[in-house]
Amino acid sequence: MTRSEIARVIDHTLLNATATPIEVERLCDEAIRYGFWSVCVNPVHVERAAGRLRGSSSRVCAVVSFPLGAETTAVKLFEAREALAHGARELDVVSNIGALKSGNEWGFLEDVRQLAEHCHSSGALIKVILECCYLTDEEKVLGAKLAERAGADFVKTSTGFGTGGATAADVSLLRRTLSSKVGVKAAGGIGNLEKVQEMLRAGADRVGTSSGVSIVEEIR
Repeated sequence: MTRSEIARVIDHTLLNATATPIEVERLCDEAIRYGFWSVCVNPVHVERAAGRLRGSSSRVCAVVSFPLGAETTAVKLFEAREALAHGARELDVVSNIGALKSGNEWGFLEDVRQLAEHCHSSGALIKVILECCYLTDEEKVLGAKLAERAGADFVKTSTGFGTGGATAADVSLLRRTLSSKVGVKAAGGIGNLEKVQEMLRAGADRVGTSSGVSIVEEIR
């Protein structure tokens, strides 16, 4: 794949608690320079990022209920509305992992459904984070199926803040489970071109990484 092809599958990410406005602006400038699909930031930085990216081909992706997914649906919806109002065009939402693990399928489904409905009414996409490192394969399959049923546009492997990140096995499992209408995003621990290519071969449609610049610079 060419540099531009790799760049267009990358969500260029900065989710550290210590991220400063200057670092967010630099992230956006890198996205414009290299043509990354989006910048992925915490909600407090969405408005600044949207202003910096205005007129470019890159968009703003905001995380919601990050990194635990343990807020109530009402709180998640408020956070989502704020992010969308300030310019986010995609939301990476951490699912209710505890509901999934306890067999509360309705609670998991309804949490995602309400968020997906609001995203779509605003013309935005929703990626549902399963945090696969905490789940059995059976739970991953169930979570992916419920997320698709609830209206997810993508299912994402990880926050990058759990005990493990993306694996090719998890990406492959999600890809086999989901229909072609739903994308798979790999994130967490993807720091070089070889790892990106591994995820794409396994079936990922999008990759989240804070190493986007060094990854595309590997391509000669």
